[in-house]
Amino acid sequence: MSDVVDGAGVVERLRAAGCVFAEEEAAMLLAAARGPAELDLMVERRASGLPLEHVVGWAEFAGLRIAVDPGVFVPRRRTGFLVERAVALAAPGALCVDLCCGSGAAAAVLLDRVAGAEVHASDVEPAAVACARRNVEPRGGRVYEGDLFAPLPPELRGRVEVLVANVPYVPTGDIGLLPPEARDHEPLVTLDGGPDGLDVLRRVAAGAPEWLAPGGHLLVETSERQAGAAAEAVSAHGLEVRIATCEERYATVLVAARAG
Repeated sequence: MSDVVDGAGVVERLRAAGCVFAEEEAAMLLAAARGPAELDLMVERRASGLPLEHVVGWAEFAGLRIAVDPGVFVPRRRTGFLVERAVALAAPGALCVDLCCGSGAAAAVLLDRVAGAEVHASDVEPAAVACARRNVEPRGGRVYEGDLFAPLPPELRGRVEVLVANVPYVPTGDIGLLPPEARDHEPLVTLDGGPDGLDVLRRVAAGAPEWLAPGGHLLVETSERQAGAAAEAVSAHGLEVRIATCEERYATVLVAARAG
């Protein structure tokens, strides 16, 4: 590795590695490194394809700095739209759940933005759970390891007012089309949604009515092309469904309500 001691050198190496936002990434690496040797190592790791967030150890998400450990799903900018919709639906003191929580980004924002919120989160990946606990529990939430609803305290049944589920929704056949940063460095279980991308969403939809309070809402990120099928899958379990979109962030969110 060659020494990198100035911003121009960092930008040049990142550009050569194909980083589209080389200037912005260089600024983050320069701010994070504690000296030239560490900076050189961080640039080398980024140039080799490691996600920037894994290199610096955090991601900016909805105005918060979220810790992101290696091997943990990186929160996407578009998912900010999902969380904004959840915050808008959560009254002060709301009982909220974040399924497939990954780093716990959604749960952290709910705790930060909803006064007095009680927030529980779960994920099946041990690395994600450890990371989420660092982001969520200091803010007053709880994180559990297990599959979807299974590890949640049973006393939450029928009381959840806002249920966020950023489920994997990439069809299995499309995994190979993802950017290398995702397919090579994020767990497959956080990406692969089955043959049509809706396998996990169907499981969440089947369990949601049991956990939602009357008038409670389920919010799930999906894609524009899957929105119709996703809406049918959720409405089949008696929930009232609408689709919200944000063109700027290429975000599509299914919002479903249990009858009050």
